[in-house]
Amino acid sequence: MSDKRLDKLHAEVREHLDKGLIPFWRARAEDKKCGGYLTNFDAKGKDTGSPEKYLNSQCRLIWTFSHLYRKNPVPEYARLAKHGVDFLIAHLWDQKHGGFFWKCKRDGSRLDEGKIVYGLSFAIYALSEYYIATRDESGLDYASRTFDLIQKFCADTLYGGYREYMNADWTPETPGFGGGDRKTLDTHMHLMESFTVLYEASQSEIHRRKLLEVVELIATRMIDKKTGCGLNQFDLTWKSVPALALKRTWNAERFGEQPAQPIETTSYGHNTELAWLMRRALETAKADMEPYKPMMRRLLDHAVKHGVDWKFGGIYRDGLRSTGKAIVFEKEFWQHAEALVGFLDGYELFGDERYLEAFECLWKFSREKFIIRDMGEWRTLLDRKGTIIDGNIGNNWKVSYHTGRSMVECAGRLERMAAGRKC
Repeated sequence: MSDKRLDKLHAEVREHLDKGLIPFWRARAEDKKCGGYLTNFDAKGKDTGSPEKYLNSQCRLIWTFSHLYRKNPVPEYARLAKHGVDFLIAHLWDQKHGGFFWKCKRDGSRLDEGKIVYGLSFAIYALSEYYIATRDESGLDYASRTFDLIQKFCADTLYGGYREYMNADWTPETPGFGGGDRKTLDTHMHLMESFTVLYEASQSEIHRRKLLEVVELIATRMIDKKTGCGLNQFDLTWKSVPALALKRTWNAERFGEQPAQPIETTSYGHNTELAWLMRRALETAKADMEPYKPMMRRLLDHAVKHGVDWKFGGIYRDGLRSTGKAIVFEKEFWQHAEALVGFLDGYELFGDERYLEAFECLWKFSREKFIIRDMGEWRTLLDRKGTIIDGNIGNNWKVSYHTGRSMVECAGRLERMAAGRKC
């Protein structure tokens, strides 16, 4: 890869981050009336109303401003992060049973008191990042308390892993669409992600041990050994089962997309995201990465072969688990954001030119079709050729986390590679 090519990509990514994404959310996210953050914006950046505040979205914005402050200690970033933490603890923390509720109304009044491990993982992730950035002890305190509650009430000591859908009192949710009898790759991947930052913050051995336990669980239970792709949903005994659109997931709430049928599918976005998050987890824990590299390569190879749309650009949403063949050709923002990091990370780690070519294919499509230049954020959902299906750039699930983190991670890798070539 030439220095000129590296410099061009780095400049494009950096410009989008510094002149697009950061100014967009810095100007709009703060809910000055009720506290916490606003999340819903149309294609022109207009607030369309945020009547509900989800745990995961509020935490994703806390993480955003905390991480920005860690990278560049601008006081406004710390203030905006604390603004979100104060709302989170005041309105979503359960004073009776502990843990964070799934969602509330805009003013903080109760709405859904479920304890959803997916959401709790983002609380750990955000509060740990907040502590690392600001050294405010409340961040590490609530992150550690949430971790302890998950271990106490959600850890499956018989079959391993974690139960994911709990009621306010930590009893399991109903089976079926309630999720009480399901385990998912999505949630366990995000637990790995959150335990990584928690261990970075605490340096506690129990946090490291549980992090490596989840890494090994994913590698041994949640990857299809024949195809190398990630599986989707499991019963409590780790038998792979057809996926349901469970309550309190974006699959049950997304607007306009084609449902994935048949339901034995894999997500190219999750597979590439998993590869780079696992590398980050192992490096943070100072663990041996060699046993996991073949699995990480297979995840990336599967996505390069089956997920990348080499004709029109971008990456497909879903494919068949058995053959890898794409069956949902729509293009969604988050798969592109995570696959950009995954492919660039794979190129940095393995030196495989196919990963760099995939990165450039996705980046070109994202710049031309997803990113609204005068707004600085990404549209939500497009068809295969890039025609808009859902042009909104903020909703209860989509805020700054995937797009902003993608640009931070890509900029860092491109900068490292450029520096390495010039040494």
